[in-house]
Amino acid sequence: MTDPLFWLGLSFLLVAVSLILVLLAALPALQAVGRAARSVEKLADTLAREFPPTLEAIRLTGMEISDLTDEVSDGVQSASGVVKQVDRSLGSAKRQAQKARHTTRSVVTGFKVAWRTFTRPGSNAGSSRRSIDRLPPSQRQPLDLRDSSLETLRDRTDSGDRHPDDGAPNDGQSYRQNFPNSGDREP
Repeated sequence: MTDPLFWLGLSFLLVAVSLILVLLAALPALQAVGRAARSVEKLADTLAREFPPTLEAIRLTGMEISDLTDEVSDGVQSASGVVKQVDRSLGSAKRQAQKARHTTRSVVTGFKVAWRTFTRPGSNAGSSRRSIDRLPPSQRQPLDLRDSSLETLRDRTDSGDRHPDDGAPNDGQSYRQNFPNSGDREP
């Protein structure tokens, strides 16, 4: 047993058996690696065929989205213009309605005044003007406006009566209190 060749041969034999066992154990793993390599090759072929058209479709989709965004933006601006135009039209219609209402009130008031004038008792039936009593020129006396206006103003100031134009605040109430029938007169 001390023969070195025996031990050398035995070692080679054990190494050979070990290699055969390793190869037998690695054979299923190598087959799996081969199948995986074929799958990767098929995947690469599929990607080489399908990836460029997919990228092109994505690029076209992006362009279509930007075009749609531009169209929506234009539509929103157009709608905004239409809304502004409708708003201006409504404002104009409102002003015209107010004008028409004011004109209608004026016409109605004119008709009322005319009706009251024509139906007033003591008026001439066919006469549209009332007669004014005047003095003949020979009986008229000249008026001195300076003296009479100053005296009237002094009399009003002393008595507490004020005219709305002589510095008192014009709220309409004080004038109506001092001259109660001034706004209610019929022409």
